[in-house]
Amino acid sequence: MNASATEMAAEEMKAAAVRESEDFAAERSAQVEGFVKTNPGYYRSQFARIGNDAKFVWTFNLWAGVFGPIWFGARGMWNWGLAFLILETLAAVQIVRGLFGDLAAEAWERIGKIEGTLDLRRQQLAAAIENNTDKIDVYRRTVESLEDAIGGIRLEAEQLEGTGLTLALVGFVTLLAFKAGQAVIANTLLEKRFSDWLSDPGISTGMTPRDMALSCGFVAVIMVATVIHYSFPGLYPWLIEFPTEHGIRLGSIRGVEDFFAFCVSNGEVFFDAVTYAIRSVLDALEVIFVQTPWMVIASFIILLTWLSAGPRAAVFSGAFLLYMGLLGFWEKAMTTLALLGTAACLSIIIGIPLGMYCARRERFYSFIRPIMDFMQTMPAFVFMIPVIAFFGTGKPAAVVTTMIFGGTPVVRLTVLGLRGVPEHVREAAISFGASKWYLLTRVDLPLASPSIRAGINQTIMLSLAMVVVASLIGAKGLGEDVLEALQYANVGQGILAGFAILFCAMILDRIVQGDRK
Repeated sequence: MNASATEMAAEEMKAAAVRESEDFAAERSAQVEGFVKTNPGYYRSQFARIGNDAKFVWTFNLWAGVFGPIWFGARGMWNWGLAFLILETLAAVQIVRGLFGDLAAEAWERIGKIEGTLDLRRQQLAAAIENNTDKIDVYRRTVESLEDAIGGIRLEAEQLEGTGLTLALVGFVTLLAFKAGQAVIANTLLEKRFSDWLSDPGISTGMTPRDMALSCGFVAVIMVATVIHYSFPGLYPWLIEFPTEHGIRLGSIRGVEDFFAFCVSNGEVFFDAVTYAIRSVLDALEVIFVQTPWMVIASFIILLTWLSAGPRAAVFSGAFLLYMGLLGFWEKAMTTLALLGTAACLSIIIGIPLGMYCARRERFYSFIRPIMDFMQTMPAFVFMIPVIAFFGTGKPAAVVTTMIFGGTPVVRLTVLGLRGVPEHVREAAISFGASKWYLLTRVDLPLASPSIRAGINQTIMLSLAMVVVASLIGAKGLGEDVLEALQYANVGQGILAGFAILFCAMILDRIVQGDRK
């Protein structure tokens, strides 16, 4: 009786396993059909083969091989479609050039140019023979050299004309190889996309008419334009020269100039106030760094380095300061530090609160992020133009330029640090009754301080990188020595001043970052 019950239980378990397997297979079949839309039976079997083997499974998708990039684009795999489009276009260029292109066109053009020079030299030779001058041998050798060059280029042109069929055959074989490669890996790539779709339903499925039209149009435009351009150079000049409208450019220039003229005329009070604030901070720092006795400043920097990074870094800082003093860079180095300190302090005072505000306000951060991208990527010589228009030349303009270039890292890294604070830590503090101010000052900022310090360090380093550029608009300091060395090719002065800038950067880096936790 017990044996019979055991057998019945085993049979029920087998039947349940079979039903579960059938249900899974049915669900899998429905998922594949919902993903591929077309020819689900074929893809169902191919996906099963690929999924049951951990190694690469050799399959062959005829339609993917025939249509190539069009198939990959229609299936939403544009990264692979673009790569295969480039390869197929290269092969198609070789085929069309070999069958219809003029391979020797460049060589015949060179021959035509040389023949023009040869006619001139022959005329000169004839005149020299007629006048019996002493340049007869010179002209004769020149004529012979040009004739030999024409003969060599003509032979090269004839050889190129005979390689057309070979070039076309190589291109055809290459195209077939690319087609075969696409057909072999297509199912594997589509199965991987299917696996991604199971966890991310937002991935497009099937071949929608929009994707098919976009893929066909894109492939046709790219391939036809490329093949015509490289196979028949100069046939359609508009493929090379963009149809520029100079009136639009001149109108844009006038619009930009009118905008800045309006800002300058109507914002004079604002720009004067900014200039006064910058000048006040800069004058105060110059009094501290430049007019204070050198031994006081040197002792202060060495002590600060020792407290921040330890005695070894303090020794190196002392050596760097000695280098600046012995080589006569002390006053200019202190001027540079004053300028850098003004720009860095203002950037940090503005950047950290701005980063704290953006950390919890995604919409506002999304708004200012393109502005910061613009500030970091725009070349310094470009945004120096409006800065000079608004603030003139001199140290305040140099400070503003330095702030624009180096002020964004502290904002970005402050946001990154505050967003990286573990949420469970904040929830624990809130559960114990922490106020918003306590949460910010005792939880968020201490945990985000490594990232914030890194932002401060990057702001200082980028500001120091603007020393030479800022000297173009009257910033003075060590950048002025480098600029003069560049103008007069004074290698020694430029290298020594460059090392002084480097040592300033290393001192500041050790002070800000340090080695102690």
